[in-house]
Amino acid sequence: MRGLVRLHAFTDDPMAIGRYGALTDASGTRSFAVQALPGGLGRIEGIADRDAAARLTGTKLYVARDRLPSSADPEEFFLCDLEGLSAFDAEGRGLGVVRGVEEYGAGPFLAIEDGGRELLVPFTKVAVPAVDVAGGRVTVVRPPEVVVPPQPGEEAA
Repeated sequence: MRGLVRLHAFTDDPMAIGRYGALTDASGTRSFAVQALPGGLGRIEGIADRDAAARLTGTKLYVARDRLPSSADPEEFFLCDLEGLSAFDAEGRGLGVVRGVEEYGAGPFLAIEDGGRELLVPFTKVAVPAVDVAGGRVTVVRPPEVVVPPQPGEEAA
């Protein structure tokens, strides 16, 4: 009612979403001024009724990278900062380049691409013990392959 929307802000303080200035959609063509309200609700400038708010369902909003705060702590970074970093195993052998960070509901995975093949690695401290954004690299400890043997009566793939 009244054009309010449900917001899922991925910020330290969800109420601070309005401080980042205008947010854009994925294409960068539409701009939105957002005011966070208590209870995970938000008001978007120019959206005054339920129908207009419903048309925005599922819209992902983005903040320009230069508007995000920086951290002096090298252990703090944005997941988007990992894209393009070179991935190496513990012995220093190249594994490829981080294509992106995927989220399937059980936690983020690094998608590492090397030529035509892709390696998905859970983004945990055990599997990715070192991230050096300034140095342009991540260290990856590949988890053991999971092989499920065929059950009796099934054909092997």
